Amino acid sequence: MKSPSQTHAIDFDSAKLQRLGFGQVPALIERPTSVAQLRQQMSLQLQTSLEPQRILGLFFREIQRLVPLDALSYVHQGSDLRLEFGSRGHHSVSYRLSHEGEHMGELVFRRNHRFNEKEQGDLESLLSCLLYPMRNALLYRAATQSALRDPLTGAGNRVAMEQTLQREIDMSRRHVQPLSVLMLDIDHFKRVNDEHGHSAGDDVLKAIAASIKAQLRNVDMVFRYGGEEFLILLSNTGREAAAMVGERLRHATQTAEYFADGRLIELTVSLGCSTLLPGESADSLLRRADSALYVAKREGRNRLAMAG
Repeated sequence: MKSPSQTHAIDFDSAKLQRLGFGQVPALIERPTSVAQLRQQMSLQLQTSLEPQRILGLFFREIQRLVPLDALSYVHQGSDLRLEFGSRGHHSVSYRLSHEGEHMGELVFRRNHRFNEKEQGDLESLLSCLLYPMRNALLYRAATQSALRDPLTGAGNRVAMEQTLQREIDMSRRHVQPLSVLMLDIDHFKRVNDEHGHSAGDDVLKAIAASIKAQLRNVDMVFRYGGEEFLILLSNTGREAAAMVGERLRHATQTAEYFADGRLIELTVSLGCSTLLPGESADSLLRRADSALYVAKREGRNRLAMAG
């Protein structure tokens, strides 16, 4: 059964901030001192970090001094940010955060009994403490991510791939979980550039990257490895499951429609897959995926090959 939920939009413009008690004497409410004190304390605490997880973790802990909660979740799709704290409850109230037209994500509070009107008013008042800390954290995250992203496709770049791959290998060993990678190459991509121009080639690269992302889980990661090559990092994924993902990507690419100069372009991809072996290095894992990709292309393209 779907959990009861209430959804609200919070636009932190100047009028709203005044209504919530910033820039004016707070309106008399049932517990004005405790709300004001908690808001003041949180405003100082939340400004001590530029890490969204720490900011929201502090917020979740402190807000429960006034409004009991079982869980808090936060989603900001623009920065691929999804955070959850606590356990899930049967009732929820959600808030879409924005400031001067800038979307700042969605917060969902959950617990096992309904939120009353007073509690929702307290939540709204305390939510205003998140305005500048979260805005600064999102700006900092965007600046950091831009240095690690391919500007054309939005996929991670080589620097991000090297950092992430080693971290995932370490986690795979620590938690005794499988790790697989897919090396994907667009077949005959040079022909697209030669026949339709580099602008059309750029459009194809962006479309392929978007198609890849649409087929993956949130925890999977995509990197632009070379000109028309992408690396897909599949955490906690063994050999057979990785092969299924590879086939899904191949089929999605083949069935999608791509246009250049108003004409339909047929595209396919080739893939090589490798799964981390005991004691294997990152370089070895990538070499085996690359060798498998070479086999796929040698055997006729538009196929997936598995590393031995």
